[in-house]
Amino acid sequence: MKVSETSLEGVLLLEPKVFGDTRGFFLESWNARVFRDATGLTCDFVQDNHSRSAKGVLRGLHFQLVYPQGKLVRVSQGRVWDVAVDVRKSSPTFAQHVAVELSESNQHQLWIPPGFAHGFLVLSDYADFQYKTTDYWMPQHERSLRWNDPALGIVWPGLEQSYQLAGKDRDAPLLSALSAEGALYD
Repeated sequence: MKVSETSLEGVLLLEPKVFGDTRGFFLESWNARVFRDATGLTCDFVQDNHSRSAKGVLRGLHFQLVYPQGKLVRVSQGRVWDVAVDVRKSSPTFAQHVAVELSESNQHQLWIPPGFAHGFLVLSDYADFQYKTTDYWMPQHERSLRWNDPALGIVWPGLEQSYQLAGKDRDAPLLSALSAEGALYD
């Protein structure tokens, strides 16, 4: 596995070894020992999630204020623009983001540690998005950060008017409002 650091400390781009021939391919999407040896991290994943979304669906930016989740994300079908935003107020990279394309073609994965908001935009006709989490989903602690907050400066590909968002994402508060109400990590 090849591991590349991103512009945000702790967010890692992972490239698993893919073995392919005319019959297809094989890759190990998760191996605790390989992950630990390549990253120096030990993760206790407690939940696996799989979502399918149509082209133009934008999900996020989500995080859990209590019981923060680390996420190992990948795309098994299609393509997405994947974004992680540092929402730790004491971090030197607070309010900064990293964005990468994850696809069935590149087979890349992104490790997003606790303390980051996460979201993605589907670029293909549909995408199957899979991720492991280090803590359970607890809807009462979930928060959303506005995907197009000017303070974040995220450039999402495609045409904004064609994005499909859930109400909670479309109407999510700006970073300044979350900060004022104490809804960010210290």
